[in-house]
Amino acid sequence: MLLALSLNVKAQSDTTSTQQFVPGGKLWGYAFGDLAYKGNSDTAKGGRGGNNQYTKVAANANMFQWRRIYLGYNYNISEKFTAEFLLAAEDDFPVAISGQGTAGQSSAGDQLANGKFTPYIKWANLRWKNIWKGTDLVIGQSATFAFAKTARNDQNSEDVWAYRSIERTITDIRRTSSYDFGMSLQGWFDKTGNYGYDVMVANGTGDKPVTNDYRWFYGDLYAKFFHKQLIVQLYQDYNRLMWNPMAQGVGSSSSSTTAYHSERDMTKLFLAWNGKKFTIGTEVFQNTILGGIEAKGADKNYYFRTSQTVAFSIFARTKLYKDKLSIFARYDNYDPSKKLNEVTGNSFFTSYTNLQSNYDPTTKEQFVTAGFDYSPMKNVHIMPNIWVNTYTCSLASNQYAMNTMGTGVKGTDVTYRLTFYYTYK
Repeated sequence: MLLALSLNVKAQSDTTSTQQFVPGGKLWGYAFGDLAYKGNSDTAKGGRGGNNQYTKVAANANMFQWRRIYLGYNYNISEKFTAEFLLAAEDDFPVAISGQGTAGQSSAGDQLANGKFTPYIKWANLRWKNIWKGTDLVIGQSATFAFAKTARNDQNSEDVWAYRSIERTITDIRRTSSYDFGMSLQGWFDKTGNYGYDVMVANGTGDKPVTNDYRWFYGDLYAKFFHKQLIVQLYQDYNRLMWNPMAQGVGSSSSSTTAYHSERDMTKLFLAWNGKKFTIGTEVFQNTILGGIEAKGADKNYYFRTSQTVAFSIFARTKLYKDKLSIFARYDNYDPSKKLNEVTGNSFFTSYTNLQSNYDPTTKEQFVTAGFDYSPMKNVHIMPNIWVNTYTCSLASNQYAMNTMGTGVKGTDVTYRLTFYYTYK
């Protein structure tokens, strides 16, 4: 009896001392926008730069604008399961300023038909933590790891650059998906997160309903050294865009009516030193699109050729005075013309059309931004900065007639901004 009583008392004591899990959540979010003035605009007909910031915005235009508003909620269901939800409204560019879209609509941002800025569901997912040792399973609409941070890796390129409020990463500018609906495994090879991996299969349509049977595959490996100050990441993705074996890459009419083989794959390397006093990083990628160019032959048939892009970005930031004042700068070089000569250098082809809006092989770009970051208090930032994007034609002077964007004119978009950024969490 004494033994039984002593065991019962010990069991009660152990139960009392063990902290029980209590479900709960946290509301969080942030917002950034600008007072912006467009000092110079690219003069090429139609505008260049795809749907980048300030493409087609007229010179001398000025505006107050939101560029992103986030409202998120994270909930801990149990010790093993967490849920994530995020509303986002992004890129408030009205038609009257940008010239994009039709009357009452804009293709430049999250706007309703009446022009009002509106949020959409960006994340909605369930995380099963440690489905096996060191690995989480995520199901639903969630951040990819092309450049965005995850629960397992909070030092991806966007987070290390630290100024998404100024500009997207070079991978993000070309609309590599930052979020998608699918399933992923995110894990560590060690106990502290110095070495890790991610794999994901998803729709490839972001927040939109799936429209085909071609899934998007993502994968990466990363390593962190010197107390996680030196970061190395190797990333790869693959997606079939169209795959009709009947076409075999040759058509008798325009691409709008002709099926063809098309796929894209990107390889990216990210390197950075993310120290306490200063940060410097570089992001380099090669993106190959099979069937990215439609070329018209002398026989009046259309042939689909591969396009290839090589791009790199280098950035740096450092503190000038405690946590109150910092400075940042970045340079990007973007060359989508690596395979273009196979079309323009072949006398059989008389013209060509780019089929991927974010990878126009006719135009090379160089981007520069720099500015100061003043933080009067934690979670509030005021950042005067300059945004410059320069466009150069990839064609030789005797090839301009092959493409409507082949003007040979060098153009520059220049915008001066006072950016404000704050977080609430």
